Amino acid sequence: MASTEAQRQPMMQRMLGTIERVGNGLPHPGTLFALMALLVVVLSGLFARLGLSVLHPGTGEEIRVVNLMTVEGMHRILTSLVTNFTGFAPLGTVLVAMLGIGIAEASGLLGSAMRLLVLSSPRRLLTFVIVFAGVMSNTASEIGYVLLIPLAAAIFLAAGRHPLAGLAAAFAGVSGGYSANLLLGTIDPLLSGLSEESAHIVDPTYVVNATANYYFMCVSTFFIAAAGTWVTEKIVVPRFGDYTGDEKPDALGALTPAERRGLWAALGALLAMSVVLLLGTVPADGFLRDPETGSLLRSPFMSGIVALIFVLFGVAGLAYGLAAGTFRSDKDVMKGMGKAMETMGLYMVLVFFAAQFVAFFNWTNLGLIVAVEGAGFLKAAGLGPIASMLGFILVSAFINLFMGSASAKWAIMAPVFVPMFMLMGYTPELTQAAYRIGDSCTNIISPMMTYFALIVAIVERYQPRAGIGTVIATMLPYTVTFLIVWSGLLVVWMLAGLPLGPGAELYLETAPAGGR
Repeated sequence: MASTEAQRQPMMQRMLGTIERVGNGLPHPGTLFALMALLVVVLSGLFARLGLSVLHPGTGEEIRVVNLMTVEGMHRILTSLVTNFTGFAPLGTVLVAMLGIGIAEASGLLGSAMRLLVLSSPRRLLTFVIVFAGVMSNTASEIGYVLLIPLAAAIFLAAGRHPLAGLAAAFAGVSGGYSANLLLGTIDPLLSGLSEESAHIVDPTYVVNATANYYFMCVSTFFIAAAGTWVTEKIVVPRFGDYTGDEKPDALGALTPAERRGLWAALGALLAMSVVLLLGTVPADGFLRDPETGSLLRSPFMSGIVALIFVLFGVAGLAYGLAAGTFRSDKDVMKGMGKAMETMGLYMVLVFFAAQFVAFFNWTNLGLIVAVEGAGFLKAAGLGPIASMLGFILVSAFINLFMGSASAKWAIMAPVFVPMFMLMGYTPELTQAAYRIGDSCTNIISPMMTYFALIVAIVERYQPRAGIGTVIATMLPYTVTFLIVWSGLLVVWMLAGLPLGPGAELYLETAPAGGR
């Protein structure tokens, strides 16, 4: 066994070294979008001169490339540069949601709640709770990386187990189960906004709600938590064995009386808000339903999900901060919101260039032409819905090894794949769900993932000679298992014909000609 592992290790290290070199060779995502936007302008001029065109499979209309390398094109670019940015769907949704999360994080609510969840769990359920807490932490953006992962290692060490096994379990939940959750987080409106922008290439009226994949991701939470627990106990724990390092277990103190008061106050605030939401949505004439039709799917409740995330996190954070004494004045609240915005600076730079790329791509009709040609190719290949989605999951998983940002990748891929699959009769919600599976599963083995360096640093604390290869070798079983389990769940979901979220079906009711 040992000799076999020794023979395999050099090959694995070479493979990982190649992935790291290729990934590091890519430009920064912001630079990449700027270059791609410029490339779209150049290609529009080239293909327009070549007379590239296709017939729309739904309307029969001839679609030609719109040339941006003209005076009119230059005018359009100059006059729309600002509105492309300010009108980009994901920008406002993410910033507003982060303001509420910033209040909850600055108050100490998120840290206390996560500590209570983990420390109050029975020992035999410890691994499951850590993976589950990792999945749930994605609602609060990066807090799982900076709080739960090092905490899980310390908890395993205090329990007499190898700390790296606890770290791996938490990392698997936080990053490998990135898209699964019982609650909506910032990633949901972000991706749905990009999906909606891309769907407009084919259907300008199509709406993709933030709840587009909610049912599927809720169920996925338990499958990912169970799969992560199995890998930890059956593969990772036996591999590490007993811990013989120099680190000593830290005493994890119980919650202070102030923290407990804060949690009770936050719980009371959330219950009160829940009652208000139920009164607004459950009755047929609820004030959060569509005032004309009484529908919930196209209602202020659905379109205001991002605002509700802001209000829920904000109110709970305020209640905790006032009860626990962490907020002593309105200045503390504003500082918390400001700190959340400080972390979004680079994201806004990225969005500026991404918005230009998406706008140019739509203007030129290149996205629609690629979609029509791609749909025709896939249809000719004879791939059914399941084979198409499984192939797309693998494509997303592979690309994720070289480009870590989920939103950055989807901003590039959505304008191509969403319209393409729409023309084959598959909804943007289904395409988005398949993307989220592939994107999540390889996060934990990708050196390009934003927090990968942090994970390596934590690993080295407990095992000084460890490095990237140690992290990859530890997390690879999670990636393989998650891909199999999550893809299998999607296949079962499709076979059963279940909706992915409220009003989010698998197939378009009226598929364009040439669809499924």
